[in-house]
Amino acid sequence: MLMTEDPQLPSISTPLGFVNFVQITGVCNEELQAAQRWNGPAVIELLRTIPLAGGIWLVTDMRRGETIFELDPQLQEQVERGINNEGSNLSGVSAKCLWDCPRGESSDLEPSSPRITKLQSEQIKTALKIGLASEKCPLPPIQAKQEIEHNSGFKHEREGINLPAHTVPAISDMDTRRTFEQIHLKFNYEAGSLLPLAIRGRIKHGRHFTFKGVGGDIAITLVSSRVEGAFVDETTVYAAKGPWLQVLFDDIFVEQLIKDLAELGKDPPVELPKEYHWPERGLHISILSEEALS
Repeated sequence: MLMTEDPQLPSISTPLGFVNFVQITGVCNEELQAAQRWNGPAVIELLRTIPLAGGIWLVTDMRRGETIFELDPQLQEQVERGINNEGSNLSGVSAKCLWDCPRGESSDLEPSSPRITKLQSEQIKTALKIGLASEKCPLPPIQAKQEIEHNSGFKHEREGINLPAHTVPAISDMDTRRTFEQIHLKFNYEAGSLLPLAIRGRIKHGRHFTFKGVGGDIAITLVSSRVEGAFVDETTVYAAKGPWLQVLFDDIFVEQLIKDLAELGKDPPVELPKEYHWPERGLHISILSEEALS
């Protein structure tokens, strides 16, 4: 299902405030995936153009068996162009994932992917909820920045990372930052198939994307160099606070990743395990079976 403003009932003003009418529109699985990969309002507009898919009034036909992409194949190209030009609104997912660093890189490193504490889980969960609910998804800041106005979007053409003031002190409780020269990211196939979308639809557009472990164990946040408030930067591209890893990709590396990871998520699926190495960047990505990640 997708939700949108009712096309026939306008907002009304009452003594208790404004009332907005929301319409629920039934969609096929492929249409829902398109909304997740691109954005919901844009897919709603595509549905309006197809009478059999709801038309201008978005009337759901429970017997409809064909998707809008089968009724009009050109719409799939429109979705892909939209992702390329505008990016994706999907800022994070729960996924089976792990991260670690090569042994011996630093003598004071804690065990890789330590379990998230309850406090850390709530901090990351708060950030994800805010990110998933807004177009310009924020990451938690390391500390309050007075120069960034509350709820301001971009500043100096960078994606601002802002949280409500009451959440800022809690974030500072996260463990001391640890930095790495090399990092190894591990995903199951379902999570790995989202990497092209995360890179092409989010990082390329100056945004960020988070994989949060389904067991509450870890979080991996990929960020662009244009994101503010992250604890990575162009001189330190791999860093962690507790079990929360952040990875920064510069614009040049983003273009390389888009090409190198393009096969993920396409048919036929890649044979597992699938390994990707960028030695000059100190990055290793593994796409593994469910059993290998257990």
